[in-house]
Amino acid sequence: MLSPRVQAITITGVVFLLDRITKMWIEAKVSVYDTIEVIPGIFNIVHTRNRGAAFGMLSTASETVRLTVLVGIAGVILGLIGWMLWQATKAGATGSQLNRLSLALVLGGAVGNLYDRILAGGVTDFLQVFLGSYEWPSFNVADSAICVGATLMAIDLFTSSRKQSKTNHAPETH
Repeated sequence: MLSPRVQAITITGVVFLLDRITKMWIEAKVSVYDTIEVIPGIFNIVHTRNRGAAFGMLSTASETVRLTVLVGIAGVILGLIGWMLWQATKAGATGSQLNRLSLALVLGGAVGNLYDRILAGGVTDFLQVFLGSYEWPSFNVADSAICVGATLMAIDLFTSSRKQSKTNHAPETH
């Protein structure tokens, strides 16, 4: 069986590779702003470029400001997540497997989007989802991994705090 650290590095690498492969495929096969309807009124494949942050924030800022802020913030966050994952995978670490998985997913997604931002000045998004009349902003595999990882992290925090609370309130036995 692989060590927790090797598992985390593998998950991070797989997320990064899936993100790169899907973005390269979209860039090669779908013209910018073209739409392929997959499930009418629910799901499309599109090809968009997000030069800003989540939901297009900072997309109208100058390129120098945008890249400095976004790459700088991403670098700090990547460093923090990488450190947290390194600590969580040390021999004898007490963190849960769910916590390690969540950190690896977030790290892989963040590396994927940072790679695009540094090399291309923006991120390729291609998944478009509709909920009734609401259109969710287009996203990609890296964004999905970040969201799933963050959700799993919240679940882990909630369940571990409940376990801790039960342990602290358990009646003492002598």
